[in-house]
Amino acid sequence: MAKRPPRVVAELGRPETPEETAARKAANSVNYRQRQTLRNLLLALGASLLAVLVIVLLVPRSDTAIERDIDVAAVAEQAQVASDVPLAVPELPDGWRANAAELRSSSADQVTAWYAGYLTPSDEYIGMYQGLEANPTWVAALLERTIATGTITIDGVEWTVYDNRDSGDDVGNARYGLTTEAGDSTFVLLGTGTPEEFETIATALVPTIDAQR
Repeated sequence: MAKRPPRVVAELGRPETPEETAARKAANSVNYRQRQTLRNLLLALGASLLAVLVIVLLVPRSDTAIERDIDVAAVAEQAQVASDVPLAVPELPDGWRANAAELRSSSADQVTAWYAGYLTPSDEYIGMYQGLEANPTWVAALLERTIATGTITIDGVEWTVYDNRDSGDDVGNARYGLTTEAGDSTFVLLGTGTPEEFETIATALVPTIDAQR
C-alpha cells in the first residue's frame, strides 16, 4: 500500500514536520479538555441553581408580616437585678404589642434607662423610657431638644407635653411626648401614636409612678 503523503498546512505552504504535527495534536487535546471543563462547570452551576429554585418553591411562605411580641414583664424581671428602682411594666389592653424591651446606657449622659417599645392599636409607635437618676440633658436628647407645649393631668399624675405633630422640623419619633418624674425615675413617652394612645400608656404607668413618689 502506498504511503499517504504528509499533510500540507495551508498557512505554511508545505507539509507538517513530525514536531509540528505533535504540537498541533497536543494543542487540540488541551483545547478539548478546556471545553469539557467549561461544559462541566456550566452543568454543575445549572444543577446548583435548579436545586436552589426547588428549595425556594418548597419552603412555605406567608404574606403576613412577622411581628415580634416581647414579654416585657419577663425581660423586666431579668433586668431588675441591675436596678434598685422598680422597673415599670405597664398593663396595656388588647391591641398593644411590644417589639423591644431592654436596659439602655447613655455614655454621653451617664444615664441608665429601662426601655420598652410598643406598637399601638393604630399601628403607630410609642417608646417608654424610665430614666434612673436621669438629668435634663438626657430628656432633651430623647425629645430632639424640642420645647414643651403644655401640661396634662392623667389619672392624678401631671405630665409635661411635647406636641410636635405640626412641626416642620425633623424631630424623628418625637412627634408627641410626655414626661414626668417620680422618686429617682424620670418617665418619658414619645412616638407617633395618638394623644389618646399616649393617655392609655400613661394611665397604665400610674401604679409604678405612685409607688415611687
